[in-house]
Amino acid sequence: MSTKTTKIIYWTGIILTSLWFGASGFFELTTNPIVWGITQQLGYPEHFIYLLGVMKVGGVITLLIPNKLLRLKEWVFAGIFFDIIFAFFSKLAVLGFPATTDAIIAFIMVSVTYIMFRKLYTATYTLPN
Repeated sequence: MSTKTTKIIYWTGIILTSLWFGASGFFELTTNPIVWGITQQLGYPEHFIYLLGVMKVGGVITLLIPNKLLRLKEWVFAGIFFDIIFAFFSKLAVLGFPATTDAIIAFIMVSVTYIMFRKLYTATYTLPN
């Protein structure tokens, strides 16, 4: 796969992820009744919903900055994966398997995006002397 193709897949994934999690974070911060209702139905308290919104919006901002903050982007990807995994199991336990479709789609989308991130920005580790 060429670098150009990798970049196109990566930035498409970043934009879709940013739209998905940016909207989610915005709805959590603005107490959207649908988002809050589902999240509270899953058993999460109000203060957690606000915190989740702040972290999602901050993560989206970080992802959209090109070629900078690469280590922080690693943490953002980790946070997004935690969010997706917790959403999947919370929905599975409370609402049943059909409610997990969005988490499965998000997991696949973010996984492909992360793989492209790693292809574009290879991790280099050095040991201290």
